Amino acid sequence: MKKILISLFGALPSLLPVLASAASCLSAPALIERDSQYEEALRTGDVLFLQSLLAEEYVWVHSLGSQIETRPGLLARLAKPVVYKARSTSEVHVHEQGDTAVVRGVSTTEQWNPDGATWRTNRYQFMRTYVNVAGQCKLLSVQTMNLK
Repeated sequence: MKKILISLFGALPSLLPVLASAASCLSAPALIERDSQYEEALRTGDVLFLQSLLAEEYVWVHSLGSQIETRPGLLARLAKPVVYKARSTSEVHVHEQGDTAVVRGVSTTEQWNPDGATWRTNRYQFMRTYVNVAGQCKLLSVQTMNLK
């Protein structure tokens, strides 16, 4: 019995990376902070941050399936001038299961009108799925629904 326990403890260091990869990529508070950084990156067009955050298979399904954006499509769109005055989130919740976490809440956007002096406000219910990819927290998918 003692030999079995010793060999199990000896194997533990090699199992730690496997166990860590099965855990959620970030704690709930850290994931909420990362998600806020995502919102700010969308507002400012921070393509470098998004390149590091988005999973290769990233997909964003917009309201009622009106548009489906992939990682290359979103990065190309944000390389152009950004027209958001502000973006913020509220009612944010994190749901975790294994190496996956879903962040849901309400995103409020203020977007400049063509006159450059006034803006319009939209509110969206969102769900964002984050996954642990080789120890890195990656945003895999987003779905938004306009709340009118």
